[in-house]
Amino acid sequence: MTALTDHAPAGTERPTRRRGPFALAEARWAAAALGAFLLGLAVQLSGGPSWLFWALYLVCYATGGWEPALEGLRALREKTLDVDLLMIVAALGAAAIGQITDGALLIVIFATSGALEAFATARTEDSVRGLLDLAPDTAVRLRDGVEETVSTAELRVGDVIVVRPGERIGADGRIEDGTGEVDQASITGESLPAPKRPGDVVFAGTLNGTGALRVRVTEDASESVIARIVAMVAEASRTKAGTQLFIEKVEQRYSVGVVVATLAVFAVPLLFGEALQDALLRAMTFMIVASPCAVVLATMPPLLSAIANAGRHGVLVKSAVVMERLGDTDRVALDKTGTLTEGAPRLVAVHPHDGWDADEVLRLAAGAEHLSEHPLAGAVVAGARDRGIAVPTAADFRAEPGRGVAATVDGRRVEATRPERSRDSGHTAVVVAVDGTEVGVLEIADRLRPDAAAAVGALRHLTGSEPVLLTGDNERAAARVAAEVGIGDVRAGLLPPDKVAAVRDGRTMALGDGVNDAPALAAAHCGVAMGRAGADLTLRAADVVVVRDELAAVPKVVDLSRRARRLVKQNLVIAGGVIAALVVWDLLGDLPLPLGVAGHEGSTVLVGLNGLRLLAERAWQRG
Repeated sequence: MTALTDHAPAGTERPTRRRGPFALAEARWAAAALGAFLLGLAVQLSGGPSWLFWALYLVCYATGGWEPALEGLRALREKTLDVDLLMIVAALGAAAIGQITDGALLIVIFATSGALEAFATARTEDSVRGLLDLAPDTAVRLRDGVEETVSTAELRVGDVIVVRPGERIGADGRIEDGTGEVDQASITGESLPAPKRPGDVVFAGTLNGTGALRVRVTEDASESVIARIVAMVAEASRTKAGTQLFIEKVEQRYSVGVVVATLAVFAVPLLFGEALQDALLRAMTFMIVASPCAVVLATMPPLLSAIANAGRHGVLVKSAVVMERLGDTDRVALDKTGTLTEGAPRLVAVHPHDGWDADEVLRLAAGAEHLSEHPLAGAVVAGARDRGIAVPTAADFRAEPGRGVAATVDGRRVEATRPERSRDSGHTAVVVAVDGTEVGVLEIADRLRPDAAAAVGALRHLTGSEPVLLTGDNERAAARVAAEVGIGDVRAGLLPPDKVAAVRDGRTMALGDGVNDAPALAAAHCGVAMGRAGADLTLRAADVVVVRDELAAVPKVVDLSRRARRLVKQNLVIAGGVIAALVVWDLLGDLPLPLGVAGHEGSTVLVGLNGLRLLAERAWQRG
């Protein structure tokens, strides 16, 4: 084997560029429009000069309205009429008859909506970029016995790369020489590093923990598992955008209908001899009372209030669309490691052999393990200290990657090794031997979250269906965790594409925390990421992030979403009823403009206040 000489580090990661909300032009224009509107409103309410608040409202019109006006004109050139142009026309119509405050409010609402849509699109792009950053830029290629650092994009099938401890693997491949343990949680979701030996498969972007490896590349960079995950996240994001097609069709029909109706309200009375000014006033009144301002506010306050309440309790819901979608999920799919469990190995049992005390077996094992950096070693040492056992010093320490450690403790040779198979319990077993004689077995497992069983039960009650456990871990470990939390549907040994296929059925909410979960979170009806240990990509690909890492918060936010949806329906009935009544009055009677504005704005205030009920603390505690 060629000597592994020192060289410039390979397997380094690129820093991810993040964009704040005000890095987007749409957000800056919306903020400017809101600022101008609030200043104009303050001047108007305080009795200031009319020219001043009109000037401020016109600034609001210009900053918040120029972009939707431009988009509306472009749509007209393509022979389509959308709600962007309708809102601008309604705002201008309001200004034409002296109701500039109403028009400015419409502008602010629409500009804010556009900024939120642009921000969601930017976050999707950043999520894909963040996943690509997991793969290293460079790798050490071995050619004719000489090592050279090359770009991973240059690697071809058949090339051999050298991967040292602490480096990320640069390509999908198969180990030709060397043994070690590879942390591949980013791909498979396994809670512990996987032992690797010649002939085993490794994945690009996973982290080599111990032992130097020679890996023969078996897949081009574009066909690696990490690249396929990128493609799946991007595809799922594009698929989600398709849900906007229905909204666009409704907007188109509504816009055409209101424009045609407004023209009719103006033209028909003229044909029957009504004065031009009276016909124009009636048409403008119709435009105002038929405008969708109240309908927009009927929907947004409940959802935004629910988002704000959830945020106060450590749950980030990324948009009003997501908050609404949470409430109609009918099935829940949960990852195991880091979602139902804490994602870190813990000592759960000590089984001494005859003639040995459990504490003494643990004390000797901890002494041998405390010089090791392996997660299992950390669990053994922590378990001893939790039981008040003093960890002795060790000499002649030796670690064998993929097998275990050995050291001299209190003058005796102590070995702590992993057997070929775990115990039937599904826990990881560590066999302890002293001077060549086996003296006991330690059981290590990923500890269950304290609130896992209660959260699963609450989600089952809310959805009315059996949750499913999706994990890349082995069947015994998965079955053990499922039994503890009460899940009957268990699917183990899954790779990211398998999880994606499993969450596509029905309106499934997927919960996960690792990069391997990102495609499933993006493909699901709604994706929820556990935030404390979650990978950066997972947090970006998910629709919801549980920042405080409390699983019990998930059923609470689902329940909050369902109550928000009920309030939305109530508000739509109120707003729609008032608009219908005012429109009928304007068409069949003589609706005074001040009364029309009062009725329209009154309904807007009413539905807004109704939606704000979800800001109260008791709204969260009810969940």
